[in-house]
Amino acid sequence: MNTRCTLCPRNCRVDRKSGGFGFCLCADLPVIARSAPHYGEEPCISGVRGSGTVFFSGCNMHCVFCQNRKISFDRCGKTVDIPRLAEIFSELEESGVHNINLVTPTHFTDKIIEALKIAKLKIPVVWNSSAYESVETLKTLEGYVQVYMPDFKYTSSDAAFRYSGAKDYPNIARSAIIEMYRQTGKYVMDDEGLLKRGVLVRHLILPDRLDDAFDVIDWIAEYFPKDAVLISLMSQFVPFADKERFPELARSLTQQEYDRVLNYLSLSGIENGYFQELSSATDELIPSFDLTGVE
Repeated sequence: MNTRCTLCPRNCRVDRKSGGFGFCLCADLPVIARSAPHYGEEPCISGVRGSGTVFFSGCNMHCVFCQNRKISFDRCGKTVDIPRLAEIFSELEESGVHNINLVTPTHFTDKIIEALKIAKLKIPVVWNSSAYESVETLKTLEGYVQVYMPDFKYTSSDAAFRYSGAKDYPNIARSAIIEMYRQTGKYVMDDEGLLKRGVLVRHLILPDRLDDAFDVIDWIAEYFPKDAVLISLMSQFVPFADKERFPELARSLTQQEYDRVLNYLSLSGIENGYFQELSSATDELIPSFDLTGVE
């Protein structure tokens, strides 16, 4: 049996089952930094009882401006086996959360599927990822994931390479989001305004990179049927990148930049979605990765 990892587009082909680390910096078993109700997602995800969020350590992107560096780069967390992962899912469900929200899950896809088979959840599973996903891997999730919540970080290959070392990201992300939509179809809300099924595309607006935001809006408006997917424009960029290497990322968004993007969205024909207030650009939104709900 082939044990070389090809779960994501990096195709590291590292034998993680024998303890090797790929680009994600993780071996085979899941590493979790936090498992708890979370209230900072979009209203259709958090609701009033919170989203049952599981923060996985490691990442296949390693964006230079990542606000969750403690888990994405430093791999803060605890290794759990598949039965324990299934228990964590069930414990969250029993706590009354609206959904199970899997954050940065791509490099543990196969283990997550096994845990979901055991847990047999009755609430939606949310796949909260960078969209740097292999279509082949996404197809294995069909029937296990009801809501996809991908980022669409860049439409510029140059920016994707400079900030994430992934020149192929724009085309990979488009293909991944199209596959996600194929699986879920048009989004479905319940009577409480909670997302039960569908795709919610997020875009974090970066300073001096408004063209990426405009392109993401255009692509969603042109590619998908009207009101088929949700969009979420995020203004929470905090300048965590190395200011000497990336001086263009040494500040937050200006009000003028933010207003330009919101105005563009208003002219796009997209009516359903979310946008953050500019005041959300603070590190107060970063969770405590303290093994809550894991041990």
